[in-house]
Amino acid sequence: MEQPPTEMPPSSPIERYLARLYDRYAGLDEGQVATYIPELAKADPRWFGISIATPDGHVYEVGDARQPFTIQSISKPFAYGLALEDRGRPRVLEKIGVEPTGEAFNSISLAPGTGCPLNPMINAGAIATTSLVRGDTAEQKVQRMLDVFSTYAGRPLQIDRAVYLSERETGHRNRAIGHMLRNFDILTEDPTTALDAYFQQCSIEVTCRDLAVMAATLANEGVNPVTGERAIERELVDPVMSVMMSCGMYDFAGEWLYWVGLPAKSGVAGGVLAVLPGQLGIAVFSPRLDAHGNSVRGIRVCKDLSTELNLHCLRVPRAARAVMHGTFDLVKLRSKRVRRERARRLLQELGGRVKIYELQGDLMFGATELAVRKIASAAALTDAAVVDLKRVGRIDATSADLLLRLTESWESQGKRLVFSSVQRHASFDRALAELAAAAPAGNAGAPDPRRTFVDLDSALESCENALLARHLPGDAGALAVTLAEHDLFRGLGPGAVAALQKRLAPARFRRGDVIVHAGEPADEIYLLTEGEVSVVIELAGGQAKRIATLSPGMFFGELAVVRGTARSADVRADSAVTCYALPKSELEALERSDPATRAVLLGNLLRHVAEMVALLTAEVTALLEG
Repeated sequence: MEQPPTEMPPSSPIERYLARLYDRYAGLDEGQVATYIPELAKADPRWFGISIATPDGHVYEVGDARQPFTIQSISKPFAYGLALEDRGRPRVLEKIGVEPTGEAFNSISLAPGTGCPLNPMINAGAIATTSLVRGDTAEQKVQRMLDVFSTYAGRPLQIDRAVYLSERETGHRNRAIGHMLRNFDILTEDPTTALDAYFQQCSIEVTCRDLAVMAATLANEGVNPVTGERAIERELVDPVMSVMMSCGMYDFAGEWLYWVGLPAKSGVAGGVLAVLPGQLGIAVFSPRLDAHGNSVRGIRVCKDLSTELNLHCLRVPRAARAVMHGTFDLVKLRSKRVRRERARRLLQELGGRVKIYELQGDLMFGATELAVRKIASAAALTDAAVVDLKRVGRIDATSADLLLRLTESWESQGKRLVFSSVQRHASFDRALAELAAAAPAGNAGAPDPRRTFVDLDSALESCENALLARHLPGDAGALAVTLAEHDLFRGLGPGAVAALQKRLAPARFRRGDVIVHAGEPADEIYLLTEGEVSVVIELAGGQAKRIATLSPGMFFGELAVVRGTARSADVRADSAVTCYALPKSELEALERSDPATRAVLLGNLLRHVAEMVALLTAEVTALLEG
């Protein structure tokens, strides 16, 4: 069987999961195609499609998801919604109950005394429901249903006339039910009109994809997520899904609720529709039926979906917030490592090719699917991405697997996907480590191969380094610079540099030494010529936060000197460090002895401060916008 075109690239982990699910049951040949309606017996028992639609209008599909078939009893909840809208809830409840029967779909289950059908999902209740749809003739009722069903599906639907005629010719039991309803005045007119409309209602032609969108419309509070059109009033969605939950699967309803736990409806043409409110619409199509009249493959697929993706309606995320807390790139959000001018220009130019996604809340399938799809869709224009988990409460097994598959997909395309703040999620951290261990070893000197980082800042720095290594090979940063090359002395001639060197005091520090202590007097500006230092502040609990990391050619300690205040942070040596101290007194002496040189130094100091302020402003703006 040739699969129809899909809407997601093959790199989608969700689509690959559905493909595996399809392969798992494609060979299952249990059950029989319905034959009591002769036209249904013509269905190919090999037909099999799965489709999932999301409340923001994305549709995943595999197999025969666009093979037409008739909606049959899956029409019942949608017709029930129409009756509620056309006649009002009190009038409908006078005619039709909402109690499950525990009996087959064609059972004659009427309330003692009143003769009311026990619920709208059995045939007796469905015929009564159809009679309540607005319209004086069968044609008017059917057109009303076609219009609204088409709104649910997002495309014009039509009647399969051959199936309709077959239903009409063989529908003797339904005719008997119709006359019994007339006997109890549930139908107040000749039952022929309601019965003919009901036969046509069941013969509306749909696809598995249509049913997924119709289910997603219910999940989306009655608004079609693809077209944006409202199919049913918001206040009527809950009553419709309530009877689907308790009565939609007939004498299998209890087991369905136990194993799957989703409002659902099945049809004898082989369709199964299920709804995860607020998150998903699910549809499966396969004509082989079990003893209850439900699709064998459809039931198996829905059980696996519910179990493997944690979709049971009683298992909901603790937080109902949107999964995306913020989305940025390296143009807007940088690491705390301060770069020299050439590197800064390149990161400004190409930083848009590294994306940052800050997630939040509990990651279960519905939330993770949205995040995975957004990240996957950006792959074509992205070299790397960071997924920050700092605000994530927990990650269930399904979501962890989707993120792992996404990581593999990106790496197969030569791209890099890394995770930060992952240490709170031990099992996911271990899975990423196992994935890394299974990957081929990288070349010596290649960009950082890690997939996990303790915080967003270190992940950003790794991605910056990789971007610079690719586009500025050999320019990762000088190991040492001379004073003549130093940023503070930019614009000065050799004579001025030589004169200034006499005013400097050289100093060396070992890795881990604290060069500057917060709170101490500020008497020097330090010119870094070899090694790296980090500016850090102490947080509550004894933790330290990096403010900036500086490399040769940069300087530190200038703000407190210029402002005449105490040091506001520690500066620690990240490696063996060589630097020169320019005493505050020597800088002040230049005002008298060499004001031109002093003006150049102050200009360089001012430029550096302006650059730092610009970076901080961009970061704050990005965080506020995110």
